[in-house]
Amino acid sequence: MRKSDSSSAGRVQGIELIAIDLDGTLVDSVKDMHEAVIAMQAGLSLDASSEQQVRGWVGNGIERLVHRALTGDMLKEAEPVLFEDALSGFKQAYAETIGRYSTLYPDVREGLLWMASQDIPLVMVTNKASFFANMLIEQLQIDQFFAHKIGGDDVAAAKPDPEALLLAASLCKASAVNSVLIGDSIHDFKAARAAGFHSVGVSYGYNHGVPVRELDPSLAPGVVVDSFKELPEVLQSLGDVWTTT
Repeated sequence: MRKSDSSSAGRVQGIELIAIDLDGTLVDSVKDMHEAVIAMQAGLSLDASSEQQVRGWVGNGIERLVHRALTGDMLKEAEPVLFEDALSGFKQAYAETIGRYSTLYPDVREGLLWMASQDIPLVMVTNKASFFANMLIEQLQIDQFFAHKIGGDDVAAAKPDPEALLLAASLCKASAVNSVLIGDSIHDFKAARAAGFHSVGVSYGYNHGVPVRELDPSLAPGVVVDSFKELPEVLQSLGDVWTTT
């Protein structure tokens, strides 16, 4: 896809809401989480996981990450007492490491500036607990771009359940069919599909190590971009379609 210069792009019509995932979409935050995981494991006299392992485990919230760090498995759950001790240790360590190594992906800040200039409400929708999500975006100085911020603990069911996206639409008085989710993982795209949102995937995120462009079409986003620089063209195209149908 041809990359657009956001400074020369026209205004977007027809889009009522842009929801944006956090980890793997806006921010590369794995190093912080890896530091917290190995600190938690050290406190429990467990072998340390590699950064690459943690990169494959993130995306379903902190509790799921801790289970994976304890079991080495994507689906298994740790023994309850061990899990509670580990979760407490992880949260304590993560509160100390969050933001230490995390960085915005290239062109994200410029993309957010452009989207904000369109007068379309932006909502952060993440599976990360709100306390940590808000701390991270404040440290990276992007919190001001969002009309609302929805964490995994703000809803009964996190992504891939559509509840958080439907809440975002309700808060912004937006229709789902005229709303977009930008994310990096299959959980984002499933949630978007279930909520009736259009989805834009980024190619550089986590998605448990599976390239987004290799997903089955039934699970893939509507469009994949390699950079936020491409969003003006993509979003204008979507808006143009919606305003002419």
